[in-house]
Amino acid sequence: MEFFLKIVITGASGYVGQNIVPILKNRCDKLILVGRDAAKLAKIFPSIQCCSFAEIPAYAQNFDALIHLSVLNNDALGNEADFYDINLALALKTAKAAAKCGIKRFYNISSVHVLDNQNQSPYAKSKREAVSSLAEVSGIEVTNIYLPFVRGEKWNGKLTFLNSTPFFLAKPLQACLLALKPTVKASQLAQFVLQPDDTQDIVILSEGQSSNATFGVIKRGMDLIFAIAVIALFWWALIIIWALVRFGTPGPGIFAQERVGLHGEIFMCYKFRTMQQGTVQAGTHEVSQASVTPIGRFLRGTKLDELPQVWNIFKNEISLIGPRPGLPVQRELYSARNMRGVFDVKPGISGLAQVNDVDMSDPEKLAIWDARYIALQSVLLDLKITMSTIRGGKATRRASDYRSAT
Repeated sequence: MEFFLKIVITGASGYVGQNIVPILKNRCDKLILVGRDAAKLAKIFPSIQCCSFAEIPAYAQNFDALIHLSVLNNDALGNEADFYDINLALALKTAKAAAKCGIKRFYNISSVHVLDNQNQSPYAKSKREAVSSLAEVSGIEVTNIYLPFVRGEKWNGKLTFLNSTPFFLAKPLQACLLALKPTVKASQLAQFVLQPDDTQDIVILSEGQSSNATFGVIKRGMDLIFAIAVIALFWWALIIIWALVRFGTPGPGIFAQERVGLHGEIFMCYKFRTMQQGTVQAGTHEVSQASVTPIGRFLRGTKLDELPQVWNIFKNEISLIGPRPGLPVQRELYSARNMRGVFDVKPGISGLAQVNDVDMSDPEKLAIWDARYIALQSVLLDLKITMSTIRGGKATRRASDYRSAT
């Protein structure tokens, strides 16, 4: 496919820039590189037009897009004022200049670490404030793109050793490393700019784990270890909880409920009953707390009601960590998740949304967080969510988190 875009790139001398410039050079009608030292930039890219930030209006009138890569990274030396000068003030000044000369779109590039509000590093704080400030710039479409670890044709940083590792060792080692943390190829960023997706609320580019068989094996192994440990170590607790539920209030000790799982298929989910027998199904936010039984309130607060789902784990219908499965009647949630590819992964007993206090009362927001989990999925993230779930996360689950009578 041919592209005839005219694009400006700031900060092209960095690792990401040096990997996407050759791709865009061959597929764009015009490419201009911007830096604080235009002469130095021209030495790196001798065949491409380079200029300073002040010269953007002179060279980039009515261009299609500006990719803003100029940044003071987290590992850079500098005080907080330095981070704000580059990551906030320069980004805002560049976006306003781009708007004045008719550039249609401004791509603000950040690390996924910025999405973690608990990250209070100067880099993360300055980049978050930049996102808020850029939203106020008029006359230009601003798209914030978040990237995990970026890799080009060759590995960089601490993983440079992989470039010289024999192939038969490098391939399995690479698969293991990719399973640990999310990554993105630089070419994916270039492709997104060439064919932007305007439907995404928060753009997180990553390779994902769908094609990483090593991640799948590790994740399935973690699920089975958890399920076996629950049965082997706490079988007596399961029996006691079942008896308390079964004889505490009328109704069964365990109930089965249809949920939407992988690829949108319906499966039967098992839980300890926490609500009064006969409670009717209702909207997510419409179930009364009065429907929750006394023992059910304790089970929900401690998440012990979820333990029977180890049977779903054995049946490979659910994972320990993943998007919480919704009910077939939750049409709005189903549509929002389907649009974002959430059904491409197995649902989970706990998930990223749940430990960040996002429940089913806001289907659109929940689907966005579910999609974020899929983009950032990794072994380390799953372990982090597991530990947060054990500690209680941020949320105390309400009866309104489900539409079920039981």
